[in-house]
Amino acid sequence: MQILTINDYGTYLGKHSERLVIKYREKDRPNDEFPLMDMEQLIVSSKGVSLSSDLVEACIEHGIEISFINYGGQPYAKLISPALSATVISRREQIAAYKDERGFEIAKRFISGKTQNQINLVRYFAKYRKKRSPSQYNEILERVHKMQELLKELDALEIPNVDYSPIDALRGLMLNLEGRASAIYWECVRRLLPKGKFQKREHRGTEDDVNVLLNYGYGILYSQVWSALSLAGLEPFAGFLHVDRPGKPSLVLDFIEEFRQTVVDKTVFAMINKRFKVEWEAPDGDPARSAHQSSKPNSDNNISEQRYLSKETRHAMAERILARLQERETFEHKQHKLINIIQQQARHLAMFLRKEGDYKPFISKW
Repeated sequence: MQILTINDYGTYLGKHSERLVIKYREKDRPNDEFPLMDMEQLIVSSKGVSLSSDLVEACIEHGIEISFINYGGQPYAKLISPALSATVISRREQIAAYKDERGFEIAKRFISGKTQNQINLVRYFAKYRKKRSPSQYNEILERVHKMQELLKELDALEIPNVDYSPIDALRGLMLNLEGRASAIYWECVRRLLPKGKFQKREHRGTEDDVNVLLNYGYGILYSQVWSALSLAGLEPFAGFLHVDRPGKPSLVLDFIEEFRQTVVDKTVFAMINKRFKVEWEAPDGDPARSAHQSSKPNSDNNISEQRYLSKETRHAMAERILARLQERETFEHKQHKLINIIQQQARHLAMFLRKEGDYKPFISKW
């Protein structure tokens, strides 16, 4: 099954027979066509893209989700069949779980999975320094040990004897441990990447190559996670670790944590170590404006609001993340594609919340 990403400004997406048709802004560029039966998802990551209602209807009939992400990788819309939200039992148990031990346990396991995967990824990249730079290798191992100690503190947390929700009582402690472990992780990343390439983790508005690639990659992963949770019959907006806010898909933000390192971080760090060049452009894709802005990245305070990843960079990043999702990892003693592991974990989560099974975080090997 194919996940198709649209990166070209001014593209028109339509339907002919049982095929998706792509018409480009350039008159001399031939159309592309893709069989709908071979598609799993459509990701639109450019401005100026239009879709026909016939295509939208056909995508829904074929179970093809249409996701929209901006130039920075942040998702802002998703078209899915309303039938996916028709499940009731899982959602009722999900809401009820917030007030009992299930909410506490699942939040704890999300953090545990995230931290262990951070540790494993650091060890994976650090092993190449063992002979080349023993002192740096030992410094990184010391930080890994600190992260492991924080994991032990997390595992030792127990539900207090209080009248209110266990998750409310312990969220602050869990987030504190998660934040301390992540701070150590990003310090290790700074030491493992080429000198000067990365200083600290930044989110929106960044022009740092590593951070901008991470943000874009997380946006693509975010869309896959949302789809998996919806297919499992869960409510994306009712989480356990992240605080509930209107319009905030808390469960998506919870569930994505144990997959960030394996899917996105590993891909981005490999790209940076191989000297991948990040290119920028203006939001309308105008080559003249792009060249002008790329030549003066820090000369104007408004540049950060005008510069975006170029079409070529977005295409290269999406291509690598989607390829990574097709790679196999060991899960439940067998080899599975990462995209299938995410879906299976979403189902395990639903079963755990319904008290029909256990939930163990996915831990990638290093």
